[in-house]
Amino acid sequence: MTILNYAKVTFAAICALLLVSCSAPNVEHYNNTSPEFDFKTFFSGNLKAYGVVQDYKGELTRKLVVDMHASWEGNQGVIEEDFIYDDGETQKRIWKVTLNDDKSLTGTADDVLGTAKGKSDGSVFHWNYDVELPYDGSTLTVNFDDWMYLVTQTRLINRTSIVKFGIEVGEVTLVIEKI
Repeated sequence: MTILNYAKVTFAAICALLLVSCSAPNVEHYNNTSPEFDFKTFFSGNLKAYGVVQDYKGELTRKLVVDMHASWEGNQGVIEEDFIYDDGETQKRIWKVTLNDDKSLTGTADDVLGTAKGKSDGSVFHWNYDVELPYDGSTLTVNFDDWMYLVTQTRLINRTSIVKFGIEVGEVTLVIEKI
């Protein structure tokens, strides 16, 4: 093997190793964790969330509070979210969700492009969806990669990576509590 071929193989191996080390676990990784996350049970009734938004450098850009109300008819749910940001901006999102027998969930909302798809296992719920965010008098399409970790039966932590062109451009962290 020539030095050039050896360098190519080594470079490819290092790139593959970096890609594998940066990949997130799938939700099944959390199969045996507790408490067991039941989406319908947790997102039922009134909830309140407190959170922060950070930019790609990790710098705090906003704080927010979210009042939520969730109701169900069978496996069809509606989650109303009223966002209040520290600069006075308000936003409303109404999720229409369907809970499937295999613990997967689909959801739609006015600012969500297409359908959000997610699944829970153990104490964790993960879903992914594209959102149109207001930006500079227009809108910007980004991907939200949500990971929800049930800490107690009445409290969870939600970490959302905001991704554009495959690069994380921001992060939202919420503590959501049943009230």
